[in-house]
Amino acid sequence: MKNWKDFAALKTGQRLAALAQKPYNLAQPESLPPERIAAYQASACGFDLLYATQRLDDEVLATLQALADEADLIEQYKAMKRGEIMNRIIGHASEERQVLHTACRDIFSDTPLAPDATAQAKEQLAKLKEFLADLDSGKLCNENGESFTTMLQVGIGGSDLGPRALYFALEKYRQPGRSAKFIANVDPDDAAAVLASLDLSRTLINVVSKSGTTLETRTNEELVRAALTEAGLNPAKHLVAVTGSGSIMDDPARYLAAFHMYDYIGGRYSVTSMVGGVTLGFAFGYDAFIELLRGANDMDRAAEQPSIHANLPLLMAMLGIWNRNFLGYNTVAVLPYSQALLRFPAHLQQCDMESNGKQVSRLGSLVTWKTGPIVWGEPGTNGQHAFYQLLHQGTEIVPTEFIGFRCSQYGRDITVKGTTSQQKLVANMLAQSLALAQGRDQENPNKRFAGNRPNSVLIAEQLTPYTMGALLALYENRIALQGFCWNINSFDQEGVQLGKILADRLLGAMAGVQELGKQSSELALLQAAGMEVGK
Repeated sequence: MKNWKDFAALKTGQRLAALAQKPYNLAQPESLPPERIAAYQASACGFDLLYATQRLDDEVLATLQALADEADLIEQYKAMKRGEIMNRIIGHASEERQVLHTACRDIFSDTPLAPDATAQAKEQLAKLKEFLADLDSGKLCNENGESFTTMLQVGIGGSDLGPRALYFALEKYRQPGRSAKFIANVDPDDAAAVLASLDLSRTLINVVSKSGTTLETRTNEELVRAALTEAGLNPAKHLVAVTGSGSIMDDPARYLAAFHMYDYIGGRYSVTSMVGGVTLGFAFGYDAFIELLRGANDMDRAAEQPSIHANLPLLMAMLGIWNRNFLGYNTVAVLPYSQALLRFPAHLQQCDMESNGKQVSRLGSLVTWKTGPIVWGEPGTNGQHAFYQLLHQGTEIVPTEFIGFRCSQYGRDITVKGTTSQQKLVANMLAQSLALAQGRDQENPNKRFAGNRPNSVLIAEQLTPYTMGALLALYENRIALQGFCWNINSFDQEGVQLGKILADRLLGAMAGVQELGKQSSELALLQAAGMEVGK
């Protein structure tokens, strides 16, 4: 591909490396004047990014823009949205797929960028709308004529993390009498605990697997089927499938309904497809899911802007490149000051680290530059009383991304000492941003804060289906743009395959159908762990 350029070959990188020798000093007196804070802001889809607390100045910003232009990031992003084959490694066997999760939400235009994929998305949405209407009207009900009150999603990885994170984020918007539960882990105790909390007679089970063969998901499906049978219920009347067309799960005899997912949508990018749509639509209603798609689509369109100042995903991508590749920071903390976003960092861990945790370029050679950082996070303010000690005074500098909202979801609050709880929450977030950046000088070294800990604040009015969709797409697009800049394939996940192969060998030995050599490390490890090997 003519615009696929190795990161080390980008000439602008040399200028940035020189600028990184003396980055902006946030800890100096008057380092954050009102003029800087006012100037270092960007907005999109109801979100404001406050980034004056990053270690950069106008020259660095201009050079980051030049880097994005030299790497053709926006052209690559548009090519992805049009359906160009982006999931590939030139000269080596790879998945050779389109990357069209954006087509799932490009449903509001008469001229979608990938019309065939968007037509399939609209077809699935129409099927979902009819399915949800049948549930609402009572046309679809249990054997006793009662409505279904719970949907249990059974899936793992991208078939769990995104839907679970968004469900928790938007629980306030649940329809009366509707809720969702999730089983992902193959740990039988997890499934047992969830099943024990359910009235199975009024539960729909949504089994999500593109191939229909995912080990953990199929195992948990069989466990759930057994539980339904033991309760005297017909599994075919309670199970729904989200799977690839023609997979072994695409079987109307075994499922009440089957929705389709497509090869051009990677699992970690699939929550705006039927992977998330079925359960989120059940819990919040069809219209709420459409609003989520609208927010995501608006952010997708914002990501097409060429200017770093008008393109929030691009700006966040380039701030991350600056911190990772030129200032040398190895990790990023995503800290939402919203308890509803408690699982959003976990979703981002998969989306970012599975996408950009790569060491081979798209040109087929080992990279000579750093790629994806370690991503982690927990909600504030609890984190302030836990790991923030390291953020402020540890030897490892951790760039931090705060996420907050001016208004609470429920509106139930109390004023104590002149301020509401929501005001206290936002004040804590802003205070942490300032403290990390500016620090505090002190004769006692144990009470000294060095500052110069780069961070940014992402703030919106309220967490709603629309803003959740925009926030999701903001990070998805930031991740993709960084992958384009590093010239890696952000859309495969070969790193998960080796563990699966070895697990199959170990399981075969435990079941007595796989013979392991007496001197093999697999057999030795099984024995050391006290696990029985089949005869």
